[in-house]
Amino acid sequence: MARLRQLYVQVLIAIAFGIALGLLAPATAIEMAPLGDGFIALLRMLLGPIIFCSVVLGLTHVRDMRRLGRLAFKELLYFAILTTVGMALGFVAVNVFEPGAGLHATNLVMNDSVTKISTTASDFTAVGFFMSIIPLTIVDAFAKGEILQVLLVSILTGAALSVGVKQDSAILRGIEEAQTILFRILGYIMIGAPIGAFGAIAAAVGADGSGTLIYLAQSVALYYATSLVYVLVILGSVCAVANLPMFKLIRLVREELLLVSGTASGEVALPRLMQKLEKAGCDEAVVGFVLPAGYSFNLDGTAIYMAIAVGFIAQATDTPFSLGQQIGVLAIMLLTSKGGTTVAGGAFIKLAATLQTVRARPLTGLGMLFGVDRLMATCTALTNVAGNTVAVFVVAKWENAFDAAKFASYMAERAALPGAISSALPLSTPAIAKAGK
Repeated sequence: MARLRQLYVQVLIAIAFGIALGLLAPATAIEMAPLGDGFIALLRMLLGPIIFCSVVLGLTHVRDMRRLGRLAFKELLYFAILTTVGMALGFVAVNVFEPGAGLHATNLVMNDSVTKISTTASDFTAVGFFMSIIPLTIVDAFAKGEILQVLLVSILTGAALSVGVKQDSAILRGIEEAQTILFRILGYIMIGAPIGAFGAIAAAVGADGSGTLIYLAQSVALYYATSLVYVLVILGSVCAVANLPMFKLIRLVREELLLVSGTASGEVALPRLMQKLEKAGCDEAVVGFVLPAGYSFNLDGTAIYMAIAVGFIAQATDTPFSLGQQIGVLAIMLLTSKGGTTVAGGAFIKLAATLQTVRARPLTGLGMLFGVDRLMATCTALTNVAGNTVAVFVVAKWENAFDAAKFASYMAERAALPGAISSALPLSTPAIAKAGK
């Protein structure tokens, strides 16, 4: 019975019940969608404030602005290299296995949903992307919940406070207390995680029926296999070079990965990840700076998805796609894959933006992938979360800001506490603990 109180076990059971309901009673399962949508909305509600508090408190401990610049350079360099490797791996996989060859889908017509998404994506420009990082007002960034805008405001505020106030400032104490309250609210919301996962997966399976699972096994297998290779081989190699225990890191975030698998949204994991990675020995400044930025710039799963999707569409529509063209598309995707939302369907919108930019690839091919996008979104979100978890630990070690003893102690503590959901979600952070002493 003690194991049933663990969050990841409850989520697993909820996902199993959701799939069963979707297969046995599709109409009823579709009506469960508000449960998943509501749970995701509750978590997204906390994203802006939690990012703000975590980043500001982290940066107030960084008195050396040169260190902040060095941290930004290292994280962006890491993000660029890993996403490029992900895209290259995706192109290799789609060229070797040719999943779309022989389909000869040359007379496709876009449906209304794909047309709407393509129209939205056509507004994408490099200048527009960078301008979108700047909110109209400080409040507007939090009202819209745009991660990059909130991150910009948080960095500016944290940098200003780090050189303008003392550590015992009433402003900092207020932010620390606000963070405590936010994480306590998060703990209350996470009690409903199994219900949210049940509603999201039931609605997805109910909408597409058993054919969804069959199509997953037949047509999306290459994407899942490539993503698995990326996590085990590429991220595993990165961990080996950094002397990090890859499988322990995956076990550390297993609850978050299960939540993501049920909701197909990486955002549901962000608040808990920020708190958990600090408890696992990563410096709070690194966590607060790298993790939110990674949700916009280190989207490994999105990179793999876009590479395979573009190659598949070219093969399926008998469109010539030379090596030179693939390299050119890869360069474009390094920009179009960044930013945007991390909810289910976000990668599909970025794919549409890429095809709008590269007119040689027919937009009508989007319709073939639209029906299975929810399935691919699950793998995309899982890979993104795994990639960003590794990124935080790697950058922390790179900056000599990783406490191995604290990591070992936290993992041992988690293993010794088989019970409550809250055992994986402590209500205090290192900064708060220090402030209270």
